Formats: sequence, structure tokens, C-alpha cells
Amino acid sequence: MITKFATVYPGHIDLPDMGQQATPANERRYSNEILATVFEKTEDVARVMDEGGYDALWLAEHHFQHEGYECLPNLLMLAVHLAHVTRRLRIGCGFNIAPMWHPLRLAEDFATADILTRGRTIFGVGRGYHSREVETFGAPILDAEANRELFEEQVEIILKAFEQESFSHQGKHYTLPPAVPYRGYELREITLVPRPINRPVECWQPIVSAKPRALDFMVRHRIKGVIGGGAATMAEGPVHGYREAAARAGRELALGEDLCLGIFFHLADTREKAIREITPFYEEHVKMFGPLGFVPGITPVQLEASTRRGGWGAAGVPTVEHYMKTGAWFAGPPEDLIAYLKNLELRFPGLTHVNMSTSMGTPKSVMIEQLRWFAKEVMPRFSR
Repeated sequence: MITKFATVYPGHIDLPDMGQQATPANERRYSNEILATVFEKTEDVARVMDEGGYDALWLAEHHFQHEGYECLPNLLMLAVHLAHVTRRLRIGCGFNIAPMWHPLRLAEDFATADILTRGRTIFGVGRGYHSREVETFGAPILDAEANRELFEEQVEIILKAFEQESFSHQGKHYTLPPAVPYRGYELREITLVPRPINRPVECWQPIVSAKPRALDFMVRHRIKGVIGGGAATMAEGPVHGYREAAARAGRELALGEDLCLGIFFHLADTREKAIREITPFYEEHVKMFGPLGFVPGITPVQLEASTRRGGWGAAGVPTVEHYMKTGAWFAGPPEDLIAYLKNLELRFPGLTHVNMSTSMGTPKSVMIEQLRWFAKEVMPRFSR
């Protein structure tokens, strides 16, 4: 049964123009002053969500995006700040990109945030997908196998550091601690200081390809999965795949248990009005995420067309209505969204978490309007 609603906000500024007729993604560049407005926007969104009774605001770690799309480089610092301007809202790290961190620095920083926010920071890890970010920080992303290998070792180290009073680790990439003399003895184990107080640490990871290796790794380490919100469609494959991985590990899960489904939504009095209003935001999403591989099913010809102004229809670029059929996007009146979510409950009886997110490029005023409307007319229809 769905009981916890959240939203994913990757940190886009209010863009001056949006949609296929607007500035192409690679031509966007904004001043530092404008890029910094993302922090005030995040704070305003967090306050509204806190007032509305949402469970969590998920933020995304990204770097170097002068285009204005994803402008939040340090989620843990921001989580500590947001905990001071809200009362109950949890702040999700969706996601800290482990290959861009030393695993012990990430573990320490999360532990600090866990303590300072009194358990209101949610830990999340990902492998990354922007070559400009990951490779600049000295980690592989073009070599997918090397990236996964590094990521898996890092996560194992982080979870050891969280769970064990003292630990050691010997792997391909890390030997922790190094065998060095220290104050009269040889160092053989190390202790994370501080460790999180709220343990076991709830950990989340995006599910994109849903390959058995990745799902088996997640289940083995009790990592919960986020499906959707740009990373995948709402196809049932990943949901069944996660449960099957749990079964291979000897755990029996209800369909949807330990998962969160992500949906882009836009409410209006009619379906037609909602589609009209969400279309420029959806098109901005395609311009941003298409070249990164996160617009499922788009062809090379359609992708190339989406980088230019106009002409998308002639090239066959999918419209928002196409992805509404997959369930990853919703546009319409509140009562239709309630019915859609109730149907999700029937399909996935173990599902408790849903991310209801506004699309890339949605202005702050519209985000706030939509989040308030959803909290007032949709959330009360679900047990909490």
C-alpha cells in the first residue's frame, strides 16, 4: 500500500525559455549568480513539501552544469541546511555518485549529516552517467565494467564502515587501512569517526538496466531500489527482477517491496490542459536527458532532431503522450491520478514509496503549485 510520497528535484534553475523551440541544451550558459539561485529554489520547495506532509525530497549530486539543469554539487551539506528550515521532511541523496568520492570521506560526511539532522538524511549511491563529471574527478565511466567494479568495492567499504566498530579491507582499488606504523603499533584496522547513529543505514540505489548482477549486489547488501524518474520506464521488468533477485538470496518480498517508483506528473482541470502545460517541460527533459541515454526507445534520428530547434514532429520525436502510455508520465486532473495510483497498488501490493516529480525545467512557481495541489487532493486518499 502506498503510504510515502516524495519528489525528485535534480536542481534545475528557472530557465528563461523551454521546449523544442527554445535554446538547445548545449547552447545554455548562465552566470554564477543565476546558477546560485538553485539553493533558494530548493529551500522554498523543501518548506512547501514539509508543510504538505511529504515524506522526502530527493536531491541529485551533479557538477559543472553551466547549462542550469542539475546544479547541486553537495547533497549532504544541503541536507544539513534544509533540516534547519523544515520540521519533519527527510532529505534523500538521490544519488551520491560513489566513484567521484573516496568511500571513507563519503561515509564520514553522511554520518555527520545523519547526526546533525537527527536521522532525516537518506543515504543513496549511484554509479554516475555524466562523463564530464565522473572522468573529471578521475574515475571511469566510459569503461562501464571498470566503473561498476570500482563502485561495488566502494559500497562494500562504506557499509563496512557504517556497520562495524572497526574494520579492514583489501581489494583491487583500496587497502584500508594501509599497513603503517602509528604511535608505536602497526595499523591493522580503522574506525569511522563518527559512525551514523541511526543504524542500520537505509540505503537506496537507482535501477536502470535491471541486470541480474546489479540486482543481486543490491539485494545482498540490503540496498533498496528506485525505478523511474528518468532512469527507467514504469515497465514491470525491474520490479519483477528485484523480487527475483531477492528470491535467489533466500528472501521473499511482495511485488514492489523495498522499491520506489518514480512518475513525472502535472495536474490540471482537464487532461488536454495538463498535456499542453507539461509539453515544454517534457521537451526540455528530452533535450537534457536524450543524449545521456535516459529517453527510452528514442532512435538516433529522433535524438539528433531533438538537439535542434523545432521539427520534432516531422522527425517522429516521441511526445509526452507516448510516455504517458508507459506510465512514467502523467498529465490530467487529480481524480485520474488517484485512480492511476490506486491501480499501482493493485499491481504492486508491496509498494509503499512513490516519487511524484515535476519535470526538468518546471519553474519554481509551478513546482510549488503542483506539490501543494497534489498534497491537498491526492495524498489524503492514501493511508499514511
